[in-house]
Amino acid sequence: MARCEVCGNDYDKAFQITAAGTTHTFDSFECAIHRMAPTCEHCGCKVVGHGMEAGGRFFCCAHCARHAGVTSVKDRATEAA
Repeated sequence: MARCEVCGNDYDKAFQITAAGTTHTFDSFECAIHRMAPTCEHCGCKVVGHGMEAGGRFFCCAHCARHAGVTSVKDRATEAA
């Protein structure tokens, strides 16, 4: 069994994720997201989907990026039909 580095649970179905040469062990996707997903610079939510990146800053959507002063981003969801 392996111990989750976020919650400390010792779990027989734990899994590992390797990113940027570092291996992490988790017992759930929730813990993996908590540790590894970037945080939206505007609203503070975890960026689980594609999100937006502008100048090394992460945002969950173009709306949040615009509120933070980034003008060169656009969501498909905000386009007129």
